[in-house]
Amino acid sequence: MLGDILLINDMHKEAAENINEYVMKDLEKKEERYRYIVGISGESGSGKSELAHALGKRLKQEHIRVKVIHTDNYYKIQPLLREEWRRNKGFDRIGIDEYDWVKIRKTIRDFKEEQECMIPCIDLIPEQVDKLLTDFSKIDLLIMDGLYAINAPDIDLRIFIDLTYKETKINQIIRMKEALTDFRMSILEREHRAVSSLKPVADLIIDKSYQVVEAGQYD
Repeated sequence: MLGDILLINDMHKEAAENINEYVMKDLEKKEERYRYIVGISGESGSGKSELAHALGKRLKQEHIRVKVIHTDNYYKIQPLLREEWRRNKGFDRIGIDEYDWVKIRKTIRDFKEEQECMIPCIDLIPEQVDKLLTDFSKIDLLIMDGLYAINAPDIDLRIFIDLTYKETKINQIIRMKEALTDFRMSILEREHRAVSSLKPVADLIIDKSYQVVEAGQYD
């Protein structure tokens, strides 16, 4: 998202270092030029974008060209209309189905086929959706982050950040993408339920101390 504030610190870099090891080991098993995708999901303020950026920078050191896609750009309803739509028509529909999965699947297909792709990109200042033309033939690896990113198809490594919106409230205040009104808090509770439903499909869990744990070893 344009205008987003990233709060990258050592815990994001350390987690990225550990995830990098998993990715590199996995890539060794793949055929040459395999189109690898990492997905990162978690609740608002959990550090999805920071971790995606830190991992992209770390993979660049391995001479891998990475593109980060923020799946929160793929909402069906545009930012300026979303609150009114939720209030009047869709509060009970808050969750995974708010994403435009047709467009997300097309983005993944274009990446796999090394095609040019028109990607939606929200500019947070005017709250409008711009379009970004990306040439995937120049990209080796895709990182998709967002509330429901690991629900996307064809992801090779699914990462779930196990921090709730209540535990990340200070980050939400600092980033201030949306005012923390009572209505916003109700939305976060709805999103909490939807995001939590994706935890069982994760390969790696980022625990509450931001350590990387294999899903099978996580309590």
